[in-house]
Amino acid sequence: MKIALAQLNYHVGNFEYNSNKIIEAIKKSQSDGCDLIVFSELAVCGYPPLDLLEREEFIEQCTDQINVIAQECNTITAVVGCPSINTEPNGKKLFNSAFVLSEGKVQSVHHKTLLPNYDVFDEYRYFQPNSEFNLIELKGKKLAITICEDLWDEQPVANSFAKSKLYTQSPMKELKQLNPDMVINIAASPFSYNQGQIRQQIITQKAAKNNIPFIYVNQIGANTELVFDGSSLVVNSQGKVTKQLSSFNEDIQYCTLEDIDSNQTFELAPYDKMALINEALVLGVKDYFNKMGFKKATLGLSGGIDSAVTVVIAAQALGAENVRVLLLPSKYSSDHSIKDAEDLAKNLGIQYDIVPIKDVVESYDSTLAPLFTGLNADVTEENIQARIRGTLLMALSNKFGHILLNTSNKSEAAVGYGTLYGDMNGGLSVLGDVYKTDVFALARYMNRNKEIIPVNTIVKPPSAELRPDQKDSDSLPDYDILDQILFNYIEKNESPQKIIDSGFNKDTVNKAVRLVNINEYKRFQTAPIIRISSKAFGLGRRIPLVSKI
Repeated sequence: MKIALAQLNYHVGNFEYNSNKIIEAIKKSQSDGCDLIVFSELAVCGYPPLDLLEREEFIEQCTDQINVIAQECNTITAVVGCPSINTEPNGKKLFNSAFVLSEGKVQSVHHKTLLPNYDVFDEYRYFQPNSEFNLIELKGKKLAITICEDLWDEQPVANSFAKSKLYTQSPMKELKQLNPDMVINIAASPFSYNQGQIRQQIITQKAAKNNIPFIYVNQIGANTELVFDGSSLVVNSQGKVTKQLSSFNEDIQYCTLEDIDSNQTFELAPYDKMALINEALVLGVKDYFNKMGFKKATLGLSGGIDSAVTVVIAAQALGAENVRVLLLPSKYSSDHSIKDAEDLAKNLGIQYDIVPIKDVVESYDSTLAPLFTGLNADVTEENIQARIRGTLLMALSNKFGHILLNTSNKSEAAVGYGTLYGDMNGGLSVLGDVYKTDVFALARYMNRNKEIIPVNTIVKPPSAELRPDQKDSDSLPDYDILDQILFNYIEKNESPQKIIDSGFNKDTVNKAVRLVNINEYKRFQTAPIIRISSKAFGLGRRIPLVSKI
């Protein structure tokens, strides 16, 4: 049996595009003598379709396209992810399904059993869980079909309070009783910088435990916040990886049953956190623009580390010719910051303009003077500068049709160190899931072969430059400490007391946690954030705005 693994980039709701992509892969694999081709979860409609699943015409288009795709399967069998209608009188209207297509028609439909309802997932909102288990036969072999979470009944983070008792059923235990010769898993598994290792651990352990080879096909691409890295796998019955497809790229590869269960293992690339984050962010920006029909980006280039890393990602994703930046110095901006920003723009070959804001700030001060008589300058005046910059950037965005990229990092977003309607403006947050310490590491990674970001930008103390000699450390703990506290509180969901007990200063922890809690309303109003961690702000972290915690 010759099998094709089709790891493709789908566009949510773009049925003709997705269908054509699937059919093209079927025709090519069919002509190359493949017996089976496997696509990813909800390939026909794209993942995640969210509340589009509640529209009748959306589901009708899914059904129509499955039938169109089936007609192309003449000498090949295809496994394609698509929603299907639940015909039983009770339960949810839909299943999350894998369609088996051959001989020009739908031969069978297999439903997802475990429906994740945590972090960014909300599948039980739409789908009915599967309760029947069966196999398909092809070329004398019995194949079990599972869908993504069906392999995740045993979560690797057993010490997690939220995930300690997720499921009461194991699809693999049910399927194992039917003695399959191979397990196929079609997936839409989002990227985080440690997800690849966890995912591989889950699949290899399942294969070894059940003594069955596995084919795992994941999608690639980005749909707003979520990035999918692909990294599809073939695993032998001993739990060894014998093939891995590309990461962050479309890829179609062939294998035979002999290849799948061979003893020749695939040499996996060494883990490189910054390389993975860089690729994920580039793909996130690229697909957001392509799928939304945008072409050009703009942002404010300050000479600081966040805007520097953001503009490098934008240039990688869109091309230098499609990035235009504004340098917006105030009377507090240092000469070296302006020079650093200019040098970076020249290094990248992007268009830049210098628009000083001193006169605009003075006009605001003059206008507000009668209202502020007798009051000392404070954060109000600092925020005015940030909002002036935000207004000028939005003016450029409106006039030329450029999308403003937000440059705030996760540390700042967590503690509210940003100005609403100012530096928090933007259509997409590029670094909103990247802690400040990782932003510095990412900058050093970008400079690994040659200096792109000026070294001074990386080594100087971070500053918003909104008042004389301002430094971030005037208001916040050092980022080396702050980021560890934030990681434990946000990603690990630890209590303040537990963080204190692990060795962090009590006052520092309480201050950081208080800032996180009182700034939920700010994050609620921010741009979509490209997710690269296990717990990003946005869809995956839902905290009441008015809670008292």
